[in-house]
Amino acid sequence: MKFKDTYKAVIFDLDGVLTDTAKYHYLAWKELADELGIAIDESFNERLKGIDRMGSLEMILAQGQVNLSDAEKQRLADKKNQVYRGFLDQMSADDLLPGAFARLVELKEMGVRIGLASASRNAPFVVEALGIASYLDTIADVEKIKENKPAPDIFLLAAKNLGVSANLCVGVEDSIAGIDAINAAGMVSLGVGNRKVLTAAKLVKASMDDFSFYNLEI
Repeated sequence: MKFKDTYKAVIFDLDGVLTDTAKYHYLAWKELADELGIAIDESFNERLKGIDRMGSLEMILAQGQVNLSDAEKQRLADKKNQVYRGFLDQMSADDLLPGAFARLVELKEMGVRIGLASASRNAPFVVEALGIASYLDTIADVEKIKENKPAPDIFLLAAKNLGVSANLCVGVEDSIAGIDAINAAGMVSLGVGNRKVLTAAKLVKASMDDFSFYNLEI
């Protein structure tokens, strides 16, 4: 089934799909974990992909078997975000992943609606830094959903904002939690990354540079 003959919208994740801020998340979380005496590495960071800020903090605290009050957790989450935003100030269009801009241009030319469904509250800031705001028809507001990925809420909100039914949307993700969210939303899941990891995705490509929406078959 050809994408162009069937689907009306594509909803992208941000981190790991359009750009790679995972390295900045890792550096910020690592700095915080070191202060708490908790050992995390890049392998542990893979588990945090697609997980929101507080959920990631809870996983790190569980790793170190550290119990904190809700107020202290909020303070640490805010502190991590400040460090992370410092890294984001360095971002530009050069930080778009290979193929990302070309895919956005294609979709605009095809008249396909484009949405963003990111677990990050910093998504609008990153989008502006990357210079792609004009290509997006909506950025789903994570503050307006009840549950984050792997729940489907963020993708369903994006589809609602676009005015397109879920079954006519393709979701693009690089994380297991994200693919699960797309599938739960009743959308077609396109994974970017390793097929051995993204086993639940309908289709997997190694990168955004490895396909074109013009001839994509799903």
